[in-house]
Amino acid sequence: MDILLPVLLAYLLGSIPSALWIGKIFYNTDIRTKGSGNLGATNTFRTLGAKAGIVVTVLDILKGTAATLIPLYIDTNIHPLIFGVIAVVGHMFPVFAKFKGGKAVATSGGILLGYQWPLFLVAVAVLLITLKITKMVSLSSIILAVVAVIYTTIYAINTGDYLFLAVIIVLATFIIYRHRANIGRIKAGTEPKIKW
Repeated sequence: MDILLPVLLAYLLGSIPSALWIGKIFYNTDIRTKGSGNLGATNTFRTLGAKAGIVVTVLDILKGTAATLIPLYIDTNIHPLIFGVIAVVGHMFPVFAKFKGGKAVATSGGILLGYQWPLFLVAVAVLLITLKITKMVSLSSIILAVVAVIYTTIYAINTGDYLFLAVIIVLATFIIYRHRANIGRIKAGTEPKIKW
């Protein structure tokens, strides 16, 4: 139980479908039937507007952060990063939304906020800069994943925190894989762009 309870808590935190619940409660809209149908911040921005998009982004980030901080509140020998990864899995395959969730970008960012906040700030800066240049959330997210791996490789070499590097590689793989359809549209020149 010392292992099962915190692991289950991390998964359930990640499973909270922020976009779905915000859409249903405040907009009487099932976001799964709108736009891309994805339960993530980007689809929320596009279908419900900026206010809802910001709220969902913050909530999805905090899911990853809360899960990563579980060892502060529950006595466990499990590394905090493991709980963060479990929350990301919950976000991608949420029990509260028929196991069809988001693409893991914001929740992965929440892990960074809880474990290595300087990288979180770097991630936000990279995302905003690439989004300004490319105007594509998907491409910006993929670039962010690659930059995070590069940053963490340097960090791990200097600190010896290779578990952190391994987790970032796993998260980057999740993010890129979840964007595989977007990659096809980027190649075809049909990926939607945002307007600033």
